[in-house]
Amino acid sequence: MTSKHLKSFLLFTIVLLLLIPTMVTNAEENQKLQGKTHSKKQMQLTTYNTSQSFARFMFDSGLEFTYPDAVRGVYVTGHSAGGSRFEKLINLIDNSELNTMVIDIKDDHGNLTYKPDKDSPYYDIAQNYIKDPKKMLKKLEEKGIYPIARIVVFKDSVLANKRPELSFKENGKVWSNGKEDSFVSPFKKEVWEYNLAIAKMAVKLGFQEIQFDYVRFPEGFEKRDDELEYTLGDYKDSDLNNVKKRVQAVTDFVSYAKGELKDFGVDVSVDIFGYAATVEETPGIGQNFSKISSNVDVISSMIYPSHWTPYFGIDFPDKEPYKLVDEYSKLENQVLSKLDTPPRSRPWIQDFEAPWLYSGATKQYGVKEVEAQIRALNENGINEFLLWNAGNSYTEGVDYTPLN
Repeated sequence: MTSKHLKSFLLFTIVLLLLIPTMVTNAEENQKLQGKTHSKKQMQLTTYNTSQSFARFMFDSGLEFTYPDAVRGVYVTGHSAGGSRFEKLINLIDNSELNTMVIDIKDDHGNLTYKPDKDSPYYDIAQNYIKDPKKMLKKLEEKGIYPIARIVVFKDSVLANKRPELSFKENGKVWSNGKEDSFVSPFKKEVWEYNLAIAKMAVKLGFQEIQFDYVRFPEGFEKRDDELEYTLGDYKDSDLNNVKKRVQAVTDFVSYAKGELKDFGVDVSVDIFGYAATVEETPGIGQNFSKISSNVDVISSMIYPSHWTPYFGIDFPDKEPYKLVDEYSKLENQVLSKLDTPPRSRPWIQDFEAPWLYSGATKQYGVKEVEAQIRALNENGINEFLLWNAGNSYTEGVDYTPLN
């Protein structure tokens, strides 16, 4: 061995000796991390791939939740989550087969329902409904209640009035519908990014799923298309007709959202009109049931009997909750069966009355009507559901697993 080779060999040996302690330490730390992750996240490791599991660890909120046998949940407003009704809802779940809360994080007006740090770009749109979201989620963890964050996307009066160029305008002013609600445009990718940043904030708080609602254009948009002023953004030069452009924009948002949240290890769900499953695509609002379903983990059709006109051969669906849900479930199963990777079905069902449908006595929704809807779902192999009541006042004494 020459002197030159000997010096190289000695240098290599010294470097190797210096690296060995670090390599051993890293191996030991990795072993500890894997053991810790396995012991605490075993259920999640069976669900998510390795990259997702480590991503979840990176954004660990310090809270631990296990996905239920089947999600059976209730809708909770920011007011309820931060007020006295919260304890009533906890007790309802404690004393029933319910196990999940879908909680407003960005509500129907466009407000955040809790106050983030003052340096947050969302501080000025936030209401202090949920005074301590971490404390709230800690309570849900203690009770074993699965938390889902609801984020209303394109119905957003706050953003529309703050940034009119992102909205739809009429005679130069921000347009609003008959309920004084304004929308921002699904064509604007800045709106996508705005909502995904809020979704990521919710994940970091500890929410296990992000549920996007109002993923659509305003109702009846096909009748207002020529009247309202708006820009098409990246869809300006598309050869698609206006209906197809709307469908493409909505579908692209859902795909974008799924991609943005992939590394956070959370499920992505979308609320969708029930009737969207009955047509190829909705002409005004831009929802294509199959295309949206192909890009989410969970699809939540809003199938309240009160919201259907005569359909499936049922003259007055609000009076026949079992039959309506049964017929819808059969149709949805057919549509989803044609997809390569169908999502879980988790419909929204009705736990409220619809007096606007009646000139006389209103059909009451109680134990019998709620159980009828759940039974219809279960008989068609759909075991997950969410209860909607805008005031969060839910029927007591319901058997939420009627086939057991």
